[in-house]
Formats: sequence, structure tokens, C-alpha cells
Amino acid sequence: MHPYSADTLYNLGNSYARAGKPGLAILNYKRAALLAPNDPDINANLDYVRATANVTSEPQTRFTRVAQLVNPTQAAWLGVLGIALLGAALLTSKVTSRYRGLRATGILVGIGLASLTACNAALLWPRMREAVILINQTPARVSPVPMGDTAFQLSEAETVTIAAEHEDFMLIRTRTGRTGWVARANLAAVVP
Repeated sequence: MHPYSADTLYNLGNSYARAGKPGLAILNYKRAALLAPNDPDINANLDYVRATANVTSEPQTRFTRVAQLVNPTQAAWLGVLGIALLGAALLTSKVTSRYRGLRATGILVGIGLASLTACNAALLWPRMREAVILINQTPARVSPVPMGDTAFQLSEAETVTIAAEHEDFMLIRTRTGRTGWVARANLAAVVP
């Protein structure tokens, strides 16, 4: 198996969950969910580990459900197909005036496929800066130094957004909007 296949990451998440390491389990489930967003086993285990670690899950909007109908690779290929259909329909309109209904269908389907790809990319973009806290009671510091004052504590398995980097520290933002500097060793990016 490829080291970044959904199955491998899912099994790795299961191993960490059984070993009592919810941060690493959630990290690997989130990575698997990027590759297989509609896999019910991945999503169920992700929700279960979040619940046992007392970490709130992200709400699923209608936009999220539609954009995740396909994984990023499939979305990219559908976008290429959509652009090709759109181009072919527009090109045939310049060559001949016949087949208007077929051209209109090609244009609509092309726009739809390209739109699905754009939605998938828009949903994936913010996740490029997501990270998971790996150590319980990780201090979020006021400044990026080891002896800086602690602003607040982060729980293991909490998902944060990386806003900036400075040497061995990352400036993170929590879902509630709090910011602080966390040692790079205490978290891992979802997208490596």
C-alpha cells in the first residue's frame, strides 16, 4: 500500500486510537478523510475519537457536503473534463450552427463540472493550514520563545489553524478565535 493511501492512514488512525493517542489518531483520520471524504468508516471513527477526547467536531454545511462528493483527485479530473467539454462546445458553435441543444448541454455540463472542482478547491484551501495538537495541555504562549508566558492551554486532539511560523514555533488560531504560539513539536499539520 502507498504510505498516503486512505486505507493506510485509516488503519494507522485505528492503531493510535487503540493505543490511547487521540491526537495522532485524529491526525491520521483527517488525512484519510482528505483522500476519501465520503468514507463512512473514517468519518465514524473520527467522530468517535473526537467524542472520547472531548473535542468538538466541525459542523457539516450543505456546501461542504456538495463539495466533498468527490475527492480532490477526482475533482481535478472532473474539472479538466468540464473545461474540455466547455471548450469543445464553444468551438463547435464557431464551426457550425447545428446541434444547438447538444452544444448547450455541453456548455452547462462543462460549467457544472468546473464549478464542482472550484467548490472542492475552495473547501480544501483552508484545510491546507490545519494542524492537530499532539500533546495534552500544550501551552499556547504569548511570544515565540520557550520561556514565554502561557496565554492558554490546548487539549490533545484539538484542531487549530496555523497562521504563521517563527523558528521552532507556530502561531495558531483556535476555532474560538484565540491565538498563541505553540512549539512545532507539539502539533502536526494535516497536510504534510
